[in-house]
Amino acid sequence: MASEFSLDDIVIPALLRSARGSYGQAIRRRLFGAGFDDMPHNGPFVLGGMANHGMTPENLIRALGISKQAASQLIDVLVVRGYLNRSVNPDDRRRMMLELTERGRAAAAAVQDGIRWVDGELTKVLTPEEIHTLRKGLAALSDIRQQEKA
Repeated sequence: MASEFSLDDIVIPALLRSARGSYGQAIRRRLFGAGFDDMPHNGPFVLGGMANHGMTPENLIRALGISKQAASQLIDVLVVRGYLNRSVNPDDRRRMMLELTERGRAAAAAVQDGIRWVDGELTKVLTPEEIHTLRKGLAALSDIRQQEKA
């Protein structure tokens, strides 16, 4: 995309959309290749965050910014398709516990493989300082999003 125009001619939202697609495409390719062709939208984010970063499903759902109904549907699909187990919390029977199944851990490994591949491609064209600046810019955009929500 960037080779067709001067970078200054392309609006940042277009660059972000295209860039995000590189991760999504790499992740989907690895999921499909590993037999996880029934992964729901946003499923890789939840499974990858749980397995690779130790995050709770609640925090991941909150980060997605989706409604409670959409979150419930996503979790239901992940449970029905065998990526998550749902059980009653023994300390508080009103709450449910969600844990990755073996299938969920394998799918999360495929997600991580896709991310590592794109990250590796980035290191071929950007210096460590440029990657740091990219992260800094993306973090600033995330902060702006949070300010806009307030």
